[in-house]
Amino acid sequence: MSIQSLEKYLPQNTLQYLKVWFGDFYIHIKVTRDRNSKLGDYRKMPDHSHEITINSTLSPQLFFFVLTHELAHLIAFEKYGRRISPHGNEWKSTFRAMLLESLDVYEEDLKPIIAKFSRSPKANFMASPELVKYFHVKKENDTLQFVEELKKGDCFIYRNEKYLLEGLVKKNYLCLNLATGRKYSFKPLARIEKCS
Repeated sequence: MSIQSLEKYLPQNTLQYLKVWFGDFYIHIKVTRDRNSKLGDYRKMPDHSHEITINSTLSPQLFFFVLTHELAHLIAFEKYGRRISPHGNEWKSTFRAMLLESLDVYEEDLKPIIAKFSRSPKANFMASPELVKYFHVKKENDTLQFVEELKKGDCFIYRNEKYLLEGLVKKNYLCLNLATGRKYSFKPLARIEKCS
């Protein structure tokens, strides 16, 4: 897939950055169906080309963010060698520089969130509550919500099991599995369905 054919998935004014980042690398970009487990990934191919896959269902801003993340892997590996950690310091500094370089691409209300995230980029954007909330768009008939939106004593369903929210412990929520009696810790942005 050529850089130009990616335009329909991207925000405006991104091609200037992609042309520089792509450089002389031979990159296969595959736009895939929605995957729950990941938004994108990067692989170096046996023929020394590169493959990046990205979910087709992402908003243009998130698509560009994920593409930047995956390109940072390629650039870091090419610059520092294959022995570096995939999300180590070399990748972090590469990703940080790319995010700050392309900050103008993002919408005004997203720019400070991206700038804050770039100070210490994480392997998974789910580690940034601000990014998760910004990119979470409720779809029609979507009954899911975040655990943090519930009150103590509320009942909810997660992966077909019922839980009771008992309270906040440090940054996570302690919840009782009503079938087993076991207690579990839920992150604030876990997506659940409130019991009716």
